[in-house]
Amino acid sequence: MVEAAKKLLTNHKNEDNLYEIKSKEGVKVFHMPIIWFAVILALTIVSIYTDNLPAGMIGSLLVMIVLGETLGWIGDRTPIINSFLGGGAIVAIFGSAYLVYSGVLPESVTTSVDGFMTTGGFLDFYIAALITGSILGMDSKILVKIGARYFAPIIGAVIVAMGMAALVGTLSGFTLQDAVLVITLPIMGGGMGAGAVPMSQVYSEFLGNPPSYYISMLVPALALGNVFAIVFASLLNKLGNKMPSLTGNGQLIKGFEMEKNESTFDIQKLAVGLLAALVFFVSGNILGGFIPLHPYALMIILVAMAKIFNLIPKNIVDGASQWYQFVAKTFTLALLFGIGVAYTDLNAVLGALSIQYVLIVGAVVLGAAIGAGIVGKFVGFYPIESAITAGLCMANMGGTGDVAVLSASKRMELMPFAQIASRLGGALILLLAGLLIPIFL
Repeated sequence: MVEAAKKLLTNHKNEDNLYEIKSKEGVKVFHMPIIWFAVILALTIVSIYTDNLPAGMIGSLLVMIVLGETLGWIGDRTPIINSFLGGGAIVAIFGSAYLVYSGVLPESVTTSVDGFMTTGGFLDFYIAALITGSILGMDSKILVKIGARYFAPIIGAVIVAMGMAALVGTLSGFTLQDAVLVITLPIMGGGMGAGAVPMSQVYSEFLGNPPSYYISMLVPALALGNVFAIVFASLLNKLGNKMPSLTGNGQLIKGFEMEKNESTFDIQKLAVGLLAALVFFVSGNILGGFIPLHPYALMIILVAMAKIFNLIPKNIVDGASQWYQFVAKTFTLALLFGIGVAYTDLNAVLGALSIQYVLIVGAVVLGAAIGAGIVGKFVGFYPIESAITAGLCMANMGGTGDVAVLSASKRMELMPFAQIASRLGGALILLLAGLLIPIFL
């Protein structure tokens, strides 16, 4: 009995020691203890302000990862910002833009990061991984079974959102061109990396100004749209609790259940996934040489068709999915930091905000939810789930916005449908932008 008691006490003490160790190492930034990250941050700052930061990819990527993760960590832990304003994503973008605006970030570093993002192709590199992996990583049965039917509420969301924007914009003194092109399309475009940024490049090709000119106008709409999408998602959840007939409580269609397809992580598959992303990106550019659509849109169509018709071997699909997850977890905040430096003019952002602007943004997001909910009902979807996925998940900030919206609506199981709306719906918006710009010229 005595020996047994001693063993129990010893085990209890060991468990306490383990708990103390885990609690001390619990706070992490970029998957490492915060103390070690603080050391890296300090070394990075010293290299920046002693003019010892290497030029090119090494220096740029170091600054983008370290400062991006720092700003993202702060944003994800700041009340109100982390609940309603997009958290770390927004802070990474506007925080880096402020560093440039205020002159805190040296011009040499700004120039280096700007070059790495633009001529260096880091943005394209990220987008290629995101599009290829997120679509190939979906269950093909979802794409086949939902198919064209899911595009009905997406189209309904876009039409009603544009109509609401035009109505409120006209009443508040905005031109139809500004209400649709500058506010509605970027909100409905599927986020920052695969939405507003490529859209700014499309605008640049058609209208002639540099992409930075347009991104500074598009980012405020995207940020405010994300706020409204999260708030409306929470309200839709409450509506579903009061009116159960409108909701499937996480199911888009009655009786439809998701199949989980888990693949074992394999480091060799990452190389296969990288190659697949690069090939699909290049293929989109090849087609863009003779098809009058943006290469991003063409790339999304190619990947979706390859997935629907099961043209890609399983090991490549697994590799693309794992590569996407690696890139998204590793480089997202770095990319957002780079977007703030290279594409966000804080003067233009601050100048764009007004009461009328906020009203139009709110009308766009509300219209997206209403349009998707009504049309979704007609094609056999639960209205609330349809409004959340095909409506609000098109009107948020893409991947990070999808998580926030589904979390607020307490329907995280709808993530695959949110991804379809964000990615394939985003391609529809890019196509629509290319068609509407000539009309407004």
